[in-house]
Amino acid sequence: MRGTPVLVQIMLVYYGLPMIGIEPPVPAFLGSAGNRVMYGIIALTINSGGYICEIIRSGIESVDPGQMEAARSIGFGPVRSMMMIVVPQAVKNILPNFGNEFTNLIQASSQVMVIGVAELMFTFNTISSNGRVFTPLIVIAFLYFVMTFTVGRGVHAMEKHFKKADR
Repeated sequence: MRGTPVLVQIMLVYYGLPMIGIEPPVPAFLGSAGNRVMYGIIALTINSGGYICEIIRSGIESVDPGQMEAARSIGFGPVRSMMMIVVPQAVKNILPNFGNEFTNLIQASSQVMVIGVAELMFTFNTISSNGRVFTPLIVIAFLYFVMTFTVGRGVHAMEKHFKKADR
């Protein structure tokens, strides 16, 4: 997990963007904490976006260049070749890494509590101040397990689907 850089990026976005005059639009349903939530979303998007771009780039490059040449030779244009031939093959290579990145994003979201966004660990800090420590931690661990397990099972199901398509 890439812990410290995410935390630093969250703080840079939260304190840095207002200094240069950038205020994110805040949907009304987020209420008074909406500004902090939007800064957290921006920071996590910036952090994860770079990794996702690299995953997609490497997935596309993992497809044999002859596939693009073959598509072009039968009359496909560059966009159609990419969308119909290269990208479907790349998706199969991308899935495991993309699933890992999404799991990392779920886990990194707990670091948004440093700017006051009330997520699971922030709620734990509130509850544990009353003297209860162990039970809330078990519940939070279970919730994180359910979220990451669900992502893992979804990725596994998609991989299985693509293996059937190969037959």
